[in-house]
Amino acid sequence: MRPQPRAHWVLLGLSMVVLLGALLLDTFVTSHVGQGAQPTAGPAKTVPDKLHQGGPLIGDTGSELSSRTTPDRTVVLTFDDGPDPEWTPKILDVLQRNGVKATFFVTGAAAAQHQDVLERIDAEGHEVGLHTFTHVDLGKVGETRTRLELGQTGLVVASGTGKSSQLVRPPYSNRPDAVDDEDLVGIERITAAGNLVVLTDLDSEDWRRPGTDAVVANSTPKDDKGAVVLMHDGGGDRSQTVAALEKLIPALKERGFAFKTTSEAFDVKQAIRPATAAERGEGTAVSLAVRFSRFVTELLTWLVVISSVLALARAAVLLVTTAIHARRKPGKHAPKLRQQMVTVLVPAYNEEAGIEATVRTILSSTWPVHVIVIDDGSTDRTSEVVKSLHLPNVSLVRQRNAGKAAALNTGLRHTRTELVVMVDGDTVLEPETVANLVQPFANPEIGAVSGNAKVGNRSGLLGRWQHIEYVIGFNLDRRMYDVMQCMPTVPGAVGGFRVSALRAVGGVPEDTLAEDTDLTMALLRDDWSVVYQENARAWTEAPASLGQLWRQRYRWCYGTLQAMWKHRGAVAERGMGGKLGRRALPYLFLYQVALPVLAPAIDVFAVLSLWTDPAAGALAWLGFLVLQLIPAVIAFRLDGEQLRPLWAVALQPIVYRQLMYLVVIQSVITALAGAVLPWQKLKRTGSAAQDAPELDERTVPLLREALRPSPGTARPPGTGSPRGQAPRGQARPGRVPPRSGTRSSPR
Repeated sequence: MRPQPRAHWVLLGLSMVVLLGALLLDTFVTSHVGQGAQPTAGPAKTVPDKLHQGGPLIGDTGSELSSRTTPDRTVVLTFDDGPDPEWTPKILDVLQRNGVKATFFVTGAAAAQHQDVLERIDAEGHEVGLHTFTHVDLGKVGETRTRLELGQTGLVVASGTGKSSQLVRPPYSNRPDAVDDEDLVGIERITAAGNLVVLTDLDSEDWRRPGTDAVVANSTPKDDKGAVVLMHDGGGDRSQTVAALEKLIPALKERGFAFKTTSEAFDVKQAIRPATAAERGEGTAVSLAVRFSRFVTELLTWLVVISSVLALARAAVLLVTTAIHARRKPGKHAPKLRQQMVTVLVPAYNEEAGIEATVRTILSSTWPVHVIVIDDGSTDRTSEVVKSLHLPNVSLVRQRNAGKAAALNTGLRHTRTELVVMVDGDTVLEPETVANLVQPFANPEIGAVSGNAKVGNRSGLLGRWQHIEYVIGFNLDRRMYDVMQCMPTVPGAVGGFRVSALRAVGGVPEDTLAEDTDLTMALLRDDWSVVYQENARAWTEAPASLGQLWRQRYRWCYGTLQAMWKHRGAVAERGMGGKLGRRALPYLFLYQVALPVLAPAIDVFAVLSLWTDPAAGALAWLGFLVLQLIPAVIAFRLDGEQLRPLWAVALQPIVYRQLMYLVVIQSVITALAGAVLPWQKLKRTGSAAQDAPELDERTVPLLREALRPSPGTARPPGTGSPRGQAPRGQARPGRVPPRSGTRSSPR
C-alpha cells in the first residue's frame, strides 16, 4: 500500500504563489502599459534656456546638460510604444521597400511579449531605444522606479537584439521647448546614468488619427533643417501612420533629405554597444516572466469564461429537469407495490450515540420491516445498546472490522426478503420513509431507489452550509439524474435496493471507498433503472467540525474518482450503462473534478479583480451569488424547507467552497499517486436524532418516545426500554427467524 502523498501541499502552495506573482506582474505592469492621461505642460522655472532653445538630443557632460540639433536635410524617423505584432511589421515593410533606417523606442513590456518583432527590427538594420517598461511618466516617479523602468527595458532589448542601448525617449515627451520642471527631473536622472535623451523636432500627431494627409503634413520639415520625427508603431490603430510613410518618404527623398538612425545622425554610435552574456540572460528571464504572466492571465480569463458558461448551463439544466421532475405524478393506473416485509440493513461502527434512535425510527415505519444491525467490530457499546432494546424484528450481527461494504454484504447474506433498505448507523427515518422508498419497485425494471438525505444537525454556520449543499446540490442533481435516467449514486444514508439486482452485480463492491456510487453504477451497467424519491426523507448527522468534514469529503471524492475510473467503460455501452457513461460521467468529471481543481486559480483571479476593476469584480460576485440563490430558493421550496438559512450562501465562498476545492485537489493527487486512502470514520454525537424532531413535526412524537424512559423504569444513557417492550403504537408481523452465524438476536 502506497502512503498518501503529503509534499504536494508544498507544491500547491508554491504554485499558487507563482500564479499570484504572474497575475500581479501582468495586472500591475504589463496590462497597464500606456495607461494614463496625456500630461499637461507645467511650470518650467528650473529649465535652462539653452535646453529650451537646443536640439532634441540631450546628454550630460559631467557638469551640465548639453544638447545637439539635428543636422540639416536629415530626417530621423522614430517610432514609439512598440513593438506591435500587427503594425510594426507593416511599418518595417514600408521602410524596407524605401531603403530607410529608423529608430524604434520600445516599451519593455511590449518587447518582452513580441521578441520576434524586436529581432526583426534589429536584423533589418534599424536602431532600438528605450521607452521605459510600462510607459510611465518619469517626471512623476522616483529615482528607484526610473532605474527599474529603464534597466529592465534595457535587459529585454539586450535579449532580443544582443545589443545594449543608451538611447532613451521619455514617455509623453515632445520638443525641447516644451520641457517643464517635471520633465527636467526625469531627464537629469536619465542622463546622470550615462544615457542620452532623444526628444523630437516634429510630432506627427498620428496618435490623434487626424488623417493620412495631416500626418504627412505634421511630419514634413518646412525648410532644409533636419528633424527628429515622432511617430508611433504601437498603442492602437496605426494604419494612418503606415499610409503616411508611403507618401512622406518618397516626397522627402525628392527634396534631397537623407534618412538616418539616431546614432548616425548625431554621431553617437557609442550609444549602441554589444550586450554582455549576463545582460542577455537576465533579459531572457524577464521576457519569459512577462510572457508567462500574459499567458496565465489569458488562460484564466478563458477559464473564467468557460466556467461561467458551464455554471449557467448547469443552472439551466437543473432548473429545466427539476421542473420536469416536479410535474411528474403517478398515473391513476400506476402499479402499486403489494405490502411485503422489507429488510433494513444498518451497518454500524462505533454508533453508540445514535443507534437507538436509528433502530426505533425504523421500527416505527408504516411499512413492515425487519432490522439487521451489523456491528462492524465496534469498540464502543454499539452492540450492547442494540441488545438492550429487546425489540421485535431486530437482529444483531457481529463481525470483525472490515469496512462498511463488507458489513452490508454480511447483512445481505442474512436477508430473506426481495427488497432491502440500507441506512447509516446515525440515520433517523420518518414513519413513511420506507413505504415511500419501496413503492417504485412495483416496476420490475427498477433495481434501486435513492432517498432524500437531509442534514439533521444544521445548527451553526457549518451545519447550515451542509444543509444548503444537501438540499441544493444533492437533491437538485438527483432530480436531474432521475429525469436523464443516469442516477450515479444512491446515498448510503438512505437507499432502497432489489436484492436480486444486488446479487446479479455481485453484492456491494468492497474495492472502492464510495461503495454507494460504485454499486449504483454497477446496477446501471447491468441495465437496471435507478430512480429518486424525494418524499423518502431521512435525517443524517453531518460532520460537526472542519476536520471531520474534510475527512468525510476526502473519502467521498476519492471514492467517486475510483468509481468513475472503474466504470469508464460505460461510455461505449448501450442501455442504462450508456446513459451513465455519456451523461452522468461527463457531468461528474466537469462539475466535481475539473472545475473544482481549477477553482482556486480562478478565485485568485477574481479576488485580484476587486483591486484592478472593483465594479466588474463586485458585479461578477453578485452574479455568482444570484446564480446560487435562484436554484437554492427553488430547491428549498420543493423540499418544503424554510428559506431562512439561505443567508449563509453569501459566506460559502469564504471558507466552505475553498475547503471543497482542496478536497478535490487532494483526492486527484492521491489518485494520480496511486496511494490508497483508508476508511475515515466520523465521530458520532447523536445530534441528528436530537435535532431532527425540530425539523419535521411528524417525527417529534416518535423520537420523544424513542429517547424517553418508560414509566417507572430508570435506564442509563444509551440503553433501551424494558425487555420486550416495543414503542407505543407499534404493530409488527412475526419475527424473521434468525439464521446461523455469529449473531445475537432477541429471544
